[in-house]
Amino acid sequence: MRDEDNGPLPGLTGKGARIAIIDSGVHVGHDHIRAERIADGVAIAGDGSIEGGGEASIDRLGHGTAVTAAIQEIAPDALCLPVRVFHASLKTTGLALIRAIEWAVDQRVDIINLSLGSTNAAHRDAFAQAAQRALQAGVAIVAAHDVDGAPCLPGAIPGVIGVGLDWDRPRATFGLSGDGEHFLASGYPRPIPGVPPRRNLYGISFATAQMSGFAARALEAMVDDATGPARVEALRAILLAALSR
Repeated sequence: MRDEDNGPLPGLTGKGARIAIIDSGVHVGHDHIRAERIADGVAIAGDGSIEGGGEASIDRLGHGTAVTAAIQEIAPDALCLPVRVFHASLKTTGLALIRAIEWAVDQRVDIINLSLGSTNAAHRDAFAQAAQRALQAGVAIVAAHDVDGAPCLPGAIPGVIGVGLDWDRPRATFGLSGDGEHFLASGYPRPIPGVPPRRNLYGISFATAQMSGFAARALEAMVDDATGPARVEALRAILLAALSR
């Protein structure tokens, strides 16, 4: 694990935070995964139906495992709940994503990691409603803000903690976009020994995951008992304050 005494919010490990990771599931036997901090998850099909138990949330694509590893590297003591929406490929439906957000809110998680999103504007209203429900419950959605400049849903929706790419940024830090609208993080995941970065997975998925890890640290640093939207705003304020130190 990364030395948590370095970088923003030092000395914190995400203890007490519950993070739903909406992706392709997780392979708990992977060397980069802290299996004891993985809770039971579910699989959500394209039609929105939910399957739990057994092997429902086992990752067969690798993406969700890499995303989870990136989160755990920064926040090793957070509890991660895998929500598998990617099955045969890294594609799913807007309905599955919205149902996944709803499921996560029902589980009373603190943070929802969406290392993905939709650029289809037709889904905006549905995503906005799901994001508003999460916000009212005090759940922070951390999601990709854009893909190659195209707004990404729900990451570009107000109230969501949007994340963009900064390829030159060290992985142990995060920053803020020029307009102050979203955060920035490195697009590189935890490295695999002996594998060049260009052959590993990389992209907005990992910038988002790392920001979720920092959000878990920020949650651990909270000292008030704010609820609803105020809780998400307090978390955002701690992240912004960390940038000025």
